[in-house]
Amino acid sequence: MTTTKKKSDARINVRLSSDLKHTIEEAAAALGQTVSEFTVSTVLREARNVLQNAQVTRLSNRDRDTFLAALQESNAPNDALKAAARSYKKRIS
Repeated sequence: MTTTKKKSDARINVRLSSDLKHTIEEAAAALGQTVSEFTVSTVLREARNVLQNAQVTRLSNRDRDTFLAALQESNAPNDALKAAARSYKKRIS
């Protein structure tokens, strides 16, 4: 099985203190990676975590119970909901 490596054609430049740079270099060396490999893998992992967390809605137990109870109620649609549905159907047809 062959894998193709995507060409690196973009850059991110970062200014940081000598102390921070040294810490990053040590961490990269500890993992046997170049500074670039370490930086990209670490930043990418954190970016994916941030994006995943941004897409998740967290509820307290009370809010979860309220939400589930509302889903189980079988209320008929009110006039405002009926009007909104009619308006939507007119727009899409």
